[in-house]
Amino acid sequence: MKKRLLLNLRNVPDDEVEEVLALLTEHHIEHYITPAGPFGISGGGIWIRDIEDCDRAKALFDEYQAKRALRAADEYAKAKARGEHDTLWSLWRRRPGHVTLMIILSAMILMIFFAPMLQIAQSGS
Repeated sequence: MKKRLLLNLRNVPDDEVEEVLALLTEHHIEHYITPAGPFGISGGGIWIRDIEDCDRAKALFDEYQAKRALRAADEYAKAKARGEHDTLWSLWRRRPGHVTLMIILSAMILMIFFAPMLQIAQSGS
């Protein structure tokens, strides 16, 4: 009996993991979950035990993902209509240190990236 990875759990929210596990259980697809590695090298995963169930599991998962994407887009549209969606300003008010640090780091990366091009442009004139 071969097994196949259905979903890598790196950066997957807990509610999505629970919903996928419930979906597999509901459709009687044997599966198991592996935890994330201790040093963050592997993110864990949801595995299908029997390779013969993989196509059916993948189809169910794809359908679930499409519905979840529509649901998330709808929730975002409603939040935006109410003025509750995240903007750069709202993020900065919530976490000013983090946002400021990310902006400074982004600017530094851009300066490092463009510095050689600016030197070439200056030496050419």
